[in-house]
Amino acid sequence: MTYDITHILPAYNESKRIRETVTQAVEYFARKGWTAQIIVSADGNDGTREIVREMAQSNPHLLCIGEDTRRGKGRGIREAVALAAGRYIGFADADNKVPIEDFDTIFPWLEKGIEVVIGSRALAKSSIEKSQPLYRQLGGKTFGYVMRSLTGLSVGDTQCGFKFFPHHVAKALFSLQLVDGYMYDVEILVIATRLGYRIQEVPVRWRDDGDSRLDLISGNIRNMRDILRTSRSHRHLSPASAPKAATTAAHLR
Repeated sequence: MTYDITHILPAYNESKRIRETVTQAVEYFARKGWTAQIIVSADGNDGTREIVREMAQSNPHLLCIGEDTRRGKGRGIREAVALAAGRYIGFADADNKVPIEDFDTIFPWLEKGIEVVIGSRALAKSSIEKSQPLYRQLGGKTFGYVMRSLTGLSVGDTQCGFKFFPHHVAKALFSLQLVDGYMYDVEILVIATRLGYRIQEVPVRWRDDGDSRLDLISGNIRNMRDILRTSRSHRHLSPASAPKAATTAAHLR
């Protein structure tokens, strides 16, 4: 079955919030009159997958994958994209840092044929409803400077987990994506840039939930290693190697 959209929710031990997040996404796309495939990619052992699979008994368009072992957000999304059947494919954080209604600002750019449309906290019209602690804001600025120096990316906000693509673009990007951890965001944007895809940042509402899963020392060391790996792994890519769409982008109702 082909869907209008596949919406992916990567999750790690999100049993307290996953039911609400899935319900909001299902109801939002239903209001729009769109057929939606929802894939929850849930690692962990707190019952998140069991909740989603119970919900799927009454919604055949809801799918849950994942394992008890924490295998990484990048890997979870990569495996979900491989299963995605939507004309458009995207993902959002399972803790609802960006409200699903903000897809309203994403969709017009997809209709224009833009290959990569991403939510951004770095634009003038972005709205930060609840900020991160100051030390994380400063760490984020330092990360951004180092990351852009290493990769050459000019994207203002690579880490907002609200990104959408036409079907063929998502499949192409994630077929090349290697990073299992948090730096998958940077990696797919590097791949997209080297393939010649256009990237459009869109202002969104964003709220910190105070539940960061990143260890500031070991986590950031791993992140820097993954960024260096990304720069080396994809240097051979060029626009000539970008797959073309099999069909023209569909217009949703």
